[in-house]
Amino acid sequence: MNRSTRSRNSAITAAATLASTVGLLGTLYYLDIPSFLRQRVKSKQVEPRCYNNQTKPSLLELRILTQQTTSKSTYPLAERIEKNIPIYDCLNFDLENADLTNRLQDELYHNLTSGPGVYILKHFFTSLAPIDSANAAFSAIIEDELEKTGAKGDHFAPASANSRIWNSFSKHALQDPESFTAYFSNPWFKLVCDSYLGPAYRITTQVNIVRPGGKAQMPHRDYHLGFQTDEDVVAWPKAVHALSSLLTLQGAVAHTDMPLDSGPTRLLPYSQLFGEGFRAYRSKEFIEHFEQNYVAMPLEIGDALFFNPALFHAAGENITADFNRSANLVQVSSAFGKAMENIDTLPLIEKTYDSIVAKHGAEGTSREVDAFIRAVAEGYPFPTNLDCRPPAPGGMAPMSEQDMLRKAISDGWSKDKAMEELTGMRYASSAGAKIERQTTVFGT
Repeated sequence: MNRSTRSRNSAITAAATLASTVGLLGTLYYLDIPSFLRQRVKSKQVEPRCYNNQTKPSLLELRILTQQTTSKSTYPLAERIEKNIPIYDCLNFDLENADLTNRLQDELYHNLTSGPGVYILKHFFTSLAPIDSANAAFSAIIEDELEKTGAKGDHFAPASANSRIWNSFSKHALQDPESFTAYFSNPWFKLVCDSYLGPAYRITTQVNIVRPGGKAQMPHRDYHLGFQTDEDVVAWPKAVHALSSLLTLQGAVAHTDMPLDSGPTRLLPYSQLFGEGFRAYRSKEFIEHFEQNYVAMPLEIGDALFFNPALFHAAGENITADFNRSANLVQVSSAFGKAMENIDTLPLIEKTYDSIVAKHGAEGTSREVDAFIRAVAEGYPFPTNLDCRPPAPGGMAPMSEQDMLRKAISDGWSKDKAMEELTGMRYASSAGAKIERQTTVFGT
């Protein structure tokens, strides 16, 4: 074999080897083997299940996440991207076109889980008649409640700045059934809710009217973990932090125009991707980052805004002289946020009260006493009747059964007093409770 032939064969062999190597690397890349191997190694390491309350969340991580740019190519069905927020026009969609609506739902789902976390639907109500009739019903409800119980605010604003209708969903139906039927027959509710939560969801709504001078909210995340204290948040495992944002869809339907000076919702796109956000949003440096980087979009009456509840957001300040900003706030809950069986806790507490009081007397608030309280009583105060059980001052949630039972045991209440208060709490939490009926303890 001459030299040229050997050289040619060597070149062919080298090329074949390179091709094989490239092919192998391509296969590994396609199968995501490096990531898989890293995951295998990681799976053998036991990591803390909860975030460490002694360390600070990383502001740098949030900065990096929120510096992303939303591309129109990612959301081709959007009419445009503005301030990183995809904006869709409902007039552009034929809801009878199953392929088109399926692709739209894919985009909306990707947005809330992997994208900016917020989108706007222009002309969510293509006719304003349902909005007008709903506004008339809401005005009657507000007037009636003002006469009976006086003005009331919300989690964040004093009564002088806001008018709030808790559970406007139910009150709207009872006030004007025809208007309610027309309003919630809007098929866009189904499309949006199905896209994020799937079927069997539950809609709740609250009307919020912010008058001139109504101040901006502090940036926050929403229900569920968003309503917990800083101390409570870190007790929940990391997976629950991710789960919390998947159990609820947040939204708002504009019941008036919302020019920027009226204070439409302030938003920080991509902030829902920050894993430690539920324990970070109250921190000074995170508040400052939000104030320096939030965006806000004007809305027109009938438009809707939907977002992941883990998105850092806050209602804006109404700096107009004479304009009331009105929205029907929408919280939609997953069907999977419910237990398999119904447990009536009050008879169980009554039967075991003397035993647990005696155990507390002998042991104090021991691990065993705490374990029993957690097993026998409801630890979560929602769902509730927020007219009768508003959030405690400075908090986001009212007292739970567990809170009440702990207080009863530590304060030495008799069984009769404890059961009276717990029964009163349950009644006040029910949909049919009247605001005049309150116990002496809850909400303090």
